[in-house]
Amino acid sequence: MSKRLMNSKNVRERLGGLSPMTIWRYQNDEKLGFPKPITIRNRNFWDADEIEAFISRRAPANDNQAV
Repeated sequence: MSKRLMNSKNVRERLGGLSPMTIWRYQNDEKLGFPKPITIRNRNFWDADEIEAFISRRAPANDNQAV
């Protein structure tokens, strides 16, 4: 079974339009738990499932409170 890979542009868009520098910061901050990229021919790709899991972990908890 093959993984669905996302390039840097797709990852940045999926995370809300982040800059390349912010992605670099995420990669270098171990406390965030940002997925490690897979390097193919000097280009970084991320497993789409790992990016979705990262987003889920970072999402604020929905405690069903009225705003």
